[in-house]
Amino acid sequence: MRPAYAGRVFFLFGFGTKQQDLGPGDVRPCPRCGNTSQWTRMRQFRQLSVFFVPVARWRRRQFEVCGICGNAIEV
Repeated sequence: MRPAYAGRVFFLFGFGTKQQDLGPGDVRPCPRCGNTSQWTRMRQFRQLSVFFVPVARWRRRQFEVCGICGNAIEV
C-alpha cells in the first residue's frame, strides 16, 4: 500500500523586488523638497528564491534616497 502523499511534489518559491541599505550617501540639496540632508545609498534588484534561498537576481541598480522626503536619484 502506497502512502497518500506518494507522487506529489511540494515546491516553494518566491519572486519580488528587494532593497539593501548600503549606508550613508552624499550630503546634498534635494531637487524635490529643497532641503540639504544626508542621503542614504540603496541597492535594488529583482530576485527569485527557491525554498528561501536566492537563486537569481537581475535589474540591479543603485540609488540614493533623500533623508527628508524620500526622493530617489539613480547614481
